[in-house]
Amino acid sequence: MQSAVETLISVKDVSFVRERRTILSHINLDVNRGDFLAITGPNGGGKTTLLRLMLKLLTPSAGKVIYHGDSKMFSIGYLPQKNMIDSSFPITVRQVVESGLMFSKLTRQAQAGLVESTIETIGLTNRADYPIARLSGGQLQRALLGRAIIASPRLLVMDEPLSYVDKNMEQRIYDIIEKLTPETTIVLVSHEMSRIG
Repeated sequence: MQSAVETLISVKDVSFVRERRTILSHINLDVNRGDFLAITGPNGGGKTTLLRLMLKLLTPSAGKVIYHGDSKMFSIGYLPQKNMIDSSFPITVRQVVESGLMFSKLTRQAQAGLVESTIETIGLTNRADYPIARLSGGQLQRALLGRAIIASPRLLVMDEPLSYVDKNMEQRIYDIIEKLTPETTIVLVSHEMSRIG
């Protein structure tokens, strides 16, 4: 017998208008546990706005976003677009990754071990104590990915995760995503879907 689908988030007839311009109109979708949901479209097509509405970082002009059941309690990892980050902020790679454990109940020692293993996973061990101002675009993207995945979130939301990364790191990101997929619901935005294998 098939198990019932567990819906985490519902987007119900959502529209969003900014400065009299309609960005999104009458969007309906459900995000179910275990989904890999890819959202694509041209630059400026409203993909990031939809993600921000789903995360309740924006309020719809019409319609509603509903978190179901214990969804108010589940952990969410968010990888924003790199250009939304102030790279002059005085924070190191280690501190960026560690900030993903802000609400963790792990011991300090367990958290420190998890930070180090996550930094290794994203390939930034030799830059762990660099301030983010010293990172390339791709390195900053990887640091932000580390922050998003460190707490093994139930929902991982990624906005253009392959921006600024080279082919080697692109493959590593695929591998990281593949390992997360069984336990984690993934919502991913990319304007270039051919790169999402």
